[in-house]
Amino acid sequence: MEQKNWAVVRQVAGYHRYDTDAERLLLNRIWALQTLMTNFFEPQQKLISKVRHGAKVTKKYDTATTPHQRAIRHPQKITKKATITLDRTYAKINPAAVQREIQALTSELLTLTTAKASARNTPPLPALPTRASRSEATNRTTRAS
Repeated sequence: MEQKNWAVVRQVAGYHRYDTDAERLLLNRIWALQTLMTNFFEPQQKLISKVRHGAKVTKKYDTATTPHQRAIRHPQKITKKATITLDRTYAKINPAAVQREIQALTSELLTLTTAKASARNTPPLPALPTRASRSEATNRTTRAS
């Protein structure tokens, strides 16, 4: 499983404060689905070499492949049973359905968070100041010069 990149976390979940158990459960469901998308459908380039020539840095990258494809290509690093399990998991995933589920969970998370924030940020209504009527005025009105 790939380590979460905080830029991706904020891109998916936003910048709100998530501190309740309901929000934590939703976030865990979102991360499980996001991990499937990242590991099976989002190709990534790995840095092969980096050479410095004075101030110029030249980088060479491998071809973009998904972490799933990289794992399958290295049979000495992964067992045959694990390869079969990964292939079965890949065959079962519908990327469009997973993306729709992530969006639905994200909107539910946003609803929970904004409801919590609006309940916390609404101060009690202050008492309206009372105004003296004309007959109760303590100072006589004068005409401004």
